[in-house]
Amino acid sequence: MDMRAEQQYNPYRNFSREQWAALRDDTPMTLEAGEIAALRSMYDRLDLKEVEEIYLPLSRLLSIYVTATQRLYYAQRHFLGIEDRKMPYIIGVAGSVAVGKSTTARVLQALLARWSPRPKVDLITTDGFLYPNAVLEREGIMQKKGFPESYDLPTLLAFLSDIKAGRSPVRAPLYSHLTYDVIPNKWQEIDQPDILIVEGVNVLQTGRLPRDGRAVPVVSDFFDFSVFIDADEPVLREWYVHRFLALRDTAFHDPRSYFHRYAPLSDEEATATALAIWERTNLANLEDNILPTRPRATLILKKGADHVVENVALRRL
Repeated sequence: MDMRAEQQYNPYRNFSREQWAALRDDTPMTLEAGEIAALRSMYDRLDLKEVEEIYLPLSRLLSIYVTATQRLYYAQRHFLGIEDRKMPYIIGVAGSVAVGKSTTARVLQALLARWSPRPKVDLITTDGFLYPNAVLEREGIMQKKGFPESYDLPTLLAFLSDIKAGRSPVRAPLYSHLTYDVIPNKWQEIDQPDILIVEGVNVLQTGRLPRDGRAVPVVSDFFDFSVFIDADEPVLREWYVHRFLALRDTAFHDPRSYFHRYAPLSDEEATATALAIWERTNLANLEDNILPTRPRATLILKKGADHVVENVALRRL
């Protein structure tokens, strides 16, 4: 036996679902069944049990992290003898297309907003920081939409910098999943939240280190805590195809939909189309850009084929 392999350091503590659920302790359930149903994305699974066993322990953990960070922040201000603006706590939520990031982000927002004394919790997605379709078409990267190069990174970094600096209000561009494009001249105003949740496929991306040692910020530099939603690739592919077929029967029938041309497809044709899109774009993005960032997350939620979180990994301090 290779003793070096046995002694290799694991930066994460791993928990089974049962072990993690026990960490809820006395954290109260503040959501009702109807509210939980409204937070669930299409064909993602979320019920009272999932909130109780996965998200309430996470809410308890985050309360510890937020409190500790705030104490350190105020201690540093006292040490430096300065008065500073309120600094929001920023949580990143990352993972593949179709893995359920939006559901996780919304559940966290709902739970955290009901802490005492009712902190202000805002949520944005990085979709609004994608370049408009016209720009992606002009640059020849429309099929790489969602890849790191398809985002207006300087604008996203400026937004996060303004948030961390306590400026108010700060505007985030809005995105339409119906038209599959950034909405011109539409914004979400973020006004000094206590907590901001930032959800997106590539929010844990790193950048190339500069040879001259100058600081080059990346999105995750602004995060205080990050969650990666994980699932095996065959499972993600199945979820994506299932969602595509459901949208073909609903949203794609809207003439305004970017994917309206797919509405008349048969089940076989729609499945083949979804698989082709998955292979060409989403799988490539997952393998090249998203999955390599998983080890950078503070917490990893691993889902099984039934959308239920089976294992949790928490980075050691």
